[in-house]
Amino acid sequence: MNTPIQTHPDRSLFLGGSDAAAVMGLSPWATPVELWEQKTGRKKKDAPSPSMQKVYDRGHRLEPFIRDMVVDKLRANGLDVELVTYNERYVDPEHDFLSCEIDFELRLTGEVVIGDEVVMLDGEHVNGDAKSVTGFARKKWGEEDTEDVPIEYAAQFMHGLMITGRRLCLVAALKSFDDVGIYWVRRDDETIDGMRQKLVSFWVDHVLADVPPDPLDFDDIKALFPSDNGKAVEATVDVATKVRDLAEIKKRIKGLEEDAEFLQFAIADFISPHALLTYQGKEIALWKGQSTTRLDGKALEEAHPEIAAKFKKTTTVRVLRLKKGA
Repeated sequence: MNTPIQTHPDRSLFLGGSDAAAVMGLSPWATPVELWEQKTGRKKKDAPSPSMQKVYDRGHRLEPFIRDMVVDKLRANGLDVELVTYNERYVDPEHDFLSCEIDFELRLTGEVVIGDEVVMLDGEHVNGDAKSVTGFARKKWGEEDTEDVPIEYAAQFMHGLMITGRRLCLVAALKSFDDVGIYWVRRDDETIDGMRQKLVSFWVDHVLADVPPDPLDFDDIKALFPSDNGKAVEATVDVATKVRDLAEIKKRIKGLEEDAEFLQFAIADFISPHALLTYQGKEIALWKGQSTTRLDGKALEEAHPEIAAKFKKTTTVRVLRLKKGA
């Protein structure tokens, strides 16, 4: 069994739980290419917006609260519960570049239900993870007492089971301050073997070798090739067909945009100068004034050119354009 380490590691030196989903191509926050850029120092991880930072900070502050709530709920359900430790970091015994931090760890004795199966625990040491689930994120979670958790989190929890060698991860999802939902992720050795191979390959063949992984989307390609070499390349039949298909789709999009513009004009013309549009007593459209405050860059440059000059920067952007008749 793995043992914890007491360090505050540099995240560029290992693959953690949240990185596992990115390597597997399951993360909504980073593609494998973006993660590779971060781990190789080409790009710093984008700082969260002030609003998202508040969400993250609140989540961290709520962890002890969530942990206490789930312990109380488990005991109310008849289980014997021991809080073993919390916020311990572990390193994989085989690969020191694989690491995880476990929010909390419990020793459980009693009966739990996971999906349709009753599972007996006899002093079993389980991983625990605390999540604060708000807004639209609630829709990604299934029924309680199941393994129906968002796929990006499932990858993170399986990564933790891989490194700690344990069988179960209990997920405490705080959906309101009145109750906490209990979910489970069970160790699956076949999944873990596949994940381990991909994680090791990503680190050895891409991070250490300094070779980017295959791109997953258009942004990845732009990141890998920010500038062109000025040369031409002959298209294959398949690529030429894709160019024609894209041109046709763009024509359809343009036509739909023109239709939308016409409908928008007609609706706005009818509403003016009112704020709401109703039909049979129900609101069906809004057209209310909204105030925004933006920096007037042109005015700043005219009034204080020396200050504006200090904050100018030149960037290169590649735009994919199709030639007429392609």
